[in-house]
Amino acid sequence: MFLKIKIIKIFLFILFGYFIFFLNYQKINLQFNQFELDISKNKTNYSPIKIHEEEPQNKELDVSLNDVKKKDIYKEIIITVKKNQTFVNILNQFIESNKIKYEIINEINKIFDLRKLNIGQEISFFINNLDKLEKIKFPIDFQTNLNVKIVDEITVKIVKLDKYTETHSKEFIIKDSLYLDGIKNKIPQDILIKIIRLFSFDLDFQRDIKANTKVSVSYDVLYVKERKELNFGEINYALISIGNNSLEYFKFITEDGYTDYYNREGKNVKKSLLKTPIDGAKLSSNFGMRKHPISGYNKMHKGVDFAAPIGTPIYAGGNGIIEYAGRNGGYGNYIRIRHNNEYKTAYAHLSSFNKGISVGVRVTQGQIIGFVGNTGKSTGPHLHYEIIFQNKQINPLKLKLPSGKVLKDNELKRFQKEYKVIYANHLNTLYE
Repeated sequence: MFLKIKIIKIFLFILFGYFIFFLNYQKINLQFNQFELDISKNKTNYSPIKIHEEEPQNKELDVSLNDVKKKDIYKEIIITVKKNQTFVNILNQFIESNKIKYEIINEINKIFDLRKLNIGQEISFFINNLDKLEKIKFPIDFQTNLNVKIVDEITVKIVKLDKYTETHSKEFIIKDSLYLDGIKNKIPQDILIKIIRLFSFDLDFQRDIKANTKVSVSYDVLYVKERKELNFGEINYALISIGNNSLEYFKFITEDGYTDYYNREGKNVKKSLLKTPIDGAKLSSNFGMRKHPISGYNKMHKGVDFAAPIGTPIYAGGNGIIEYAGRNGGYGNYIRIRHNNEYKTAYAHLSSFNKGISVGVRVTQGQIIGFVGNTGKSTGPHLHYEIIFQNKQINPLKLKLPSGKVLKDNELKRFQKEYKVIYANHLNTLYE
């Protein structure tokens, strides 16, 4: 009995010892795994000596790159020029020092006359990360920017922007009017105005244009980097076909360097005077006897009237010199141009004169001289237009005007080669 108790005790002792061993083994294994985990973590964070040696250089490089990025990042503020606003007024928003302001203005004026800034023109001001003005930029024409840099010194540069040209060709049939049908056929307004001006020597657009008149035109479109808006170049070719009669003109640069338009025989489109010195206006009163709209009496109407909205541009009927520009009784604001020893043209009831128009100024045919108004004895906005021959008013619409230049000899041969190329390019573009 005693022996059995002894054996049981030994068995329990061994079992207890095994249990203690198992607990310690688990503890040792857990610590070992934790140790391995710590080593693994240290391996992840560990960098070779080579990288540590390059790290300061990388940090310096990062700082340098960040500095460059900061220098290249500007806040652009766009100011639109308002009426009676000067460039000095605009600069006051960005610069306190009068000395710096006038240095900037003086440097710009050496290249560009700041008085030529237009109302509505946009000027970009670039502010750096230190909240200081560093650059100014504004367009001075469609293809040119003026750039001003204000750092250690003030520098002003003219920058020509990249440009490319595409030739567009369109053709349409007139149902309502040249202008309305042209717009419907996606011809730019600028080009339509040029067509009207080009054919105004030969056509009265109120009377001569009929339904089913065909218009065909080729013109250049100019694309310039940094410009959202398009610019339109010259018309290369234009045709207006009314029934069996066609008027067709090609662009040509003469030996004198002038760009003008000629038919296939080399005759110039220009006549000595324009019959209609206004675009798209309605003939509201003809030349001759009529009941005066204000006095009610029958009276000779010594010109023609074109009804148009106030502000519509009026063009010089021909090359000449301004003989009169000012108020003239019932005519209201009035301009008279002397073209030669025999011919003069007169323009009445204007709202205002174009900038630079005064007595003695020389003007060219098609130049804007003033704007439609309702001044003087007038019942509504219109242009009263007179052609005066040997100091006597004559009917502008019945005037037979002499043609302009006729090409001859080598100049004619060169034109005949060039117009064939223009026409071929027009057809290729139209039907491609």
